[in-house]
Amino acid sequence: MNDGVSIDRARAGDVAAIVAMLADDALGARRESPGDPKPYMAAFEDIDADPRQYLAVARRDGRVVGTLQLTFVPGLSHRGSTRAQVEAVRVDSDERGGGLGIDLLLWAEEEARRRGAAILQLTSDASREDAHRFYERLGYTASHVGFKKRIG
Repeated sequence: MNDGVSIDRARAGDVAAIVAMLADDALGARRESPGDPKPYMAAFEDIDADPRQYLAVARRDGRVVGTLQLTFVPGLSHRGSTRAQVEAVRVDSDERGGGLGIDLLLWAEEEARRRGAAILQLTSDASREDAHRFYERLGYTASHVGFKKRIG
């Protein structure tokens, strides 16, 4: 773990920093609206109330410098195994390249294992080739083709 960094559950006061990180890249800049906190706070309340959700933040000296969302999905396949789904991995632009992303994903793996998940999975936008290489270095395999359909 990076010196001086802790990972814990996000609080309502962390939402603005999380949204700023979500908006801080080419894809996020097109789809996020950091100036309108209302939908993000509503989403945070839903996430925070759901025991199968863990919105994690990495903090350095009290400042939010990374985030990811971990969702636990029970299922019948794989002999009734629970999957842990990683979403929205982001690292503050000032912290990129220093190993914080690795720390976040290793934390997610340990938390998923601790909660009984048998599979840790994630998706990544097809255009994020650097991210794909990063995930592969951490042992993830591109074993499936994902599909999405906007319905709202």
